[in-house]
Amino acid sequence: MASEPNPHYEITIETDLPVLQPDGTRLYVDLYRPSGGGPYPALLINQPYGKFTAQSHCYAPPAWYARQGYIVVAQDTRGRFSSEGDFYPFRTDAQDIGATIQWIRALPDCNGKVATYGFSYGGMNQLLAAMRQPEGLVTAAPAFTSHDLYEDWHYVGGSFALGFAATWALSLAQEGARKQGNLDLMLCLEDAGMEFPQRFWRAPLGELFPSGEFRKVAPYYYDWLEHPTRDAYWDALCAPKQYRNIQVPMLHIGGWYDTFIEGTLKNFIELKSMGVDARARPMQRLIVGPWYHMPWAMQVGAVDFGPEAANLINEYQLEWFNCWLKDLPCMWDERPPVCIFVMGENRWRDEADWPLSRAKEMRLYLHSKGRANSNSGNGWLSQDSPSDELPDLFVYDPTNPVPSFGGRSCCFASQSPMGPEDQRPAEMRNDVLVYTSDFLKHDLEVTGHVKAVLWASSSARDTDFTVKLVDVFPDGRSINLCDGILRARFRDPNRPPTLIEPNDVVRYEIQVGATSNLFRKGHRIRVDISSSNFPLYDRNPNTGQWPKDAGPVDFTPALQTVFHDSEHPSFVSLPVVER
Repeated sequence: MASEPNPHYEITIETDLPVLQPDGTRLYVDLYRPSGGGPYPALLINQPYGKFTAQSHCYAPPAWYARQGYIVVAQDTRGRFSSEGDFYPFRTDAQDIGATIQWIRALPDCNGKVATYGFSYGGMNQLLAAMRQPEGLVTAAPAFTSHDLYEDWHYVGGSFALGFAATWALSLAQEGARKQGNLDLMLCLEDAGMEFPQRFWRAPLGELFPSGEFRKVAPYYYDWLEHPTRDAYWDALCAPKQYRNIQVPMLHIGGWYDTFIEGTLKNFIELKSMGVDARARPMQRLIVGPWYHMPWAMQVGAVDFGPEAANLINEYQLEWFNCWLKDLPCMWDERPPVCIFVMGENRWRDEADWPLSRAKEMRLYLHSKGRANSNSGNGWLSQDSPSDELPDLFVYDPTNPVPSFGGRSCCFASQSPMGPEDQRPAEMRNDVLVYTSDFLKHDLEVTGHVKAVLWASSSARDTDFTVKLVDVFPDGRSINLCDGILRARFRDPNRPPTLIEPNDVVRYEIQVGATSNLFRKGHRIRVDISSSNFPLYDRNPNTGQWPKDAGPVDFTPALQTVFHDSEHPSFVSLPVVER
């Protein structure tokens, strides 16, 4: 890795400086800058979690970047902590960041070049700002963030991302109550935070929190519930079609177990076609590690990915900024645009593109003798197409859903399950269908987007189907890699949500998610199928009720049938890379 040939700079720090917005609102920043000399390029991080922390639980502190010869501006989002105004997620961030960039460029020791960085919320607002093409924005590094605030932020396959959305709303509301000086609500919300995961069981979802007071500090939570389909509400916050306006190079950073991994990959895929700049440097780069949302470490859930998984994002990010803001030669001139961590092998690998063009589809078909229920059942996977086979049956009871063991969520594992975990406690249940391959005779790499096609019926008018891809170790550990869910009424992406006819056989195509994993010789590939993954996703009551519906929720059991015969060949599609 190349580096700038200069010593670390001494720095000065100024706190709580006001940045006046066009509407008169003052957003406050902390300013870190090298002492003397200059002019210097600048970095901006804007996020709603307190500018003093500046996401230093994953990044190096702003002072570290300032010591490398950058002016660093850490800003509180509008309505958060020291900043004035009313907070509503993503509603004003694009224009606020644009105005702040102009304020930064006017600093006497700034050379006019500005980059943004940050992850999660602080990644999404970079994308929104870049759509407006603010003068002086040279590059951005959006990390662990989404593409579409509806589909891969709040809803997945039509199901509400309960584990993430509820705990995130609560964390935002606590600061909202503090700013309003509502001590009683602050204490109430602190108690609510300690009641997770038990609080997830409350129904309807609009009554998850003390609604009267909670609505005052977190009205957006109720708006999320009120808009369970993609509509004008979501377009007003983030219209993906506006991504075509982005004209700056970006370093996209993500993790295989992050709740936003699909969005991170989609950002790269869509923006990489923007072309190249005058120096012929490709404009979009991608790094994906084995991490969940935070922290980015070697130990992720139940798996230690080894020293290769150490967090080097600060070094990579600095190298990126040096390329674009200081015009220094660096590794990004020499290496391919994609760098992925291959789990199982636990090594980084450079790739020319994503998805990998050399990946070939392998279909593993579901088979059983009519009882694939649990890991003691008779379900198996093979590349052989099914012939005449009995279907598998299970009862999905929303009052007793399959618990989430790990998975892709956010933001604290103590509140919402995250990461790789042993799935055997879930696989012991009769409402989980388990299909397992033979022991592998050779290593098998799966890298890319996994999907499943299920032929199924339900006694209900609406229900969910869930799919997990699992790596089964020789000692029996069953470690989840990726998962997907599809609400039946959303089965046809080209039609408005429509209830199903009870007991009709329906084809469901389920996006199981992206991964990169080397299934080692002696391991087995497993697919778990059920109708719930709670609390990662909300429980479908099987009655057609929406998450937004008020009043009592009528939770009704449903009989589910999964078919795998010559007329209904259910399978999982794996992108396999030859080695």
